Amino acid sequence: MFNWNNYMTEATVARFEKRCGCRLAQDYYSDNEEMLAKLAAGATGYDLLVPTGNAVEALIRSGQLRPLDKAKIANLKNIKRQYLDTWFDPGNAYSAPYAYSLTILGYNAGKMRELGLPTDSWAVIFEPVHLEKVKGKVTVLDSQRELFAAALKYLGYSANEADESRLKQARDLILRAKPYWAAFNAASYFKELTVGNIWLAHGYSNDFFTAQQDAAKAGRRFSIEYAMPKEGAVFALDNLVMPKSGKRPDLALQFIDFWLEGPASAELTNAIGAGSPNQAATPLIEPAIAANRGIFPDAESFKRLEMLRDYDRRTRRILNRLWVEIKVR
Repeated sequence: MFNWNNYMTEATVARFEKRCGCRLAQDYYSDNEEMLAKLAAGATGYDLLVPTGNAVEALIRSGQLRPLDKAKIANLKNIKRQYLDTWFDPGNAYSAPYAYSLTILGYNAGKMRELGLPTDSWAVIFEPVHLEKVKGKVTVLDSQRELFAAALKYLGYSANEADESRLKQARDLILRAKPYWAAFNAASYFKELTVGNIWLAHGYSNDFFTAQQDAAKAGRRFSIEYAMPKEGAVFALDNLVMPKSGKRPDLALQFIDFWLEGPASAELTNAIGAGSPNQAATPLIEPAIAANRGIFPDAESFKRLEMLRDYDRRTRRILNRLWVEIKVR
């Protein structure tokens, strides 16, 4: 399995291994582009991947996925209707929902209050008037799509904006803010937030949940909080898919049906704060987590969320060029 880091509990792995009489080996990635690049470079043999919607779309278009044998996935019925029959895979021919996250703001609550900084707007990571107060204490995701999405939403555009002039506006916004940031970080930022090395981060809701829990367990003198910016944010639905190069499609199907039962999904939510699309998991989720709107947004908040879509080849070239400009300047 090629999975996001820290995206399954050890108890879940052990329970599946006992059931199937097999061993579940996992490799990890921290960004969809990283996963797609490794596959494009020739990585084969994975029975399962856990890509986000836009990456599922790219994998389907390139003919890399094996259709799901739904006769062997009885528990697909447990997925809430709103997460099925998506634009990236109508009819769920190739994908089964796994979990979801929001790309939002996480922060040291005490420092933000002390400095009088807004925590409900992307302005706090893009505007120098705010960044001057937290220079060197801010990280943003090392992901071109996620960072451009945040910039585009702040500018009032769609996270999937493809117009070159608007993408350049987003680049300019990012370049203006870059000198104030400590790093582009998609792997360890929540740990840096937990120990107090950074005070503000652009990242995933489940990572901020983990940072919040870890800071509390460690008895830190500060607390970690997280919030969705009022301009809107990215909603990422991750999915189980089966590459054609996998050698054990039988075990892959067993795992998908096992995951969709409910307990495994609930364990993940309770452990790391990942959103669950599984209605059978709902009764097993801790009440405080189920009530957390940073994990389970209400209907009004959902209106401000947007899934990333796969760009066409021309737009990908433009974005890649702009990303290189950002990184080298």
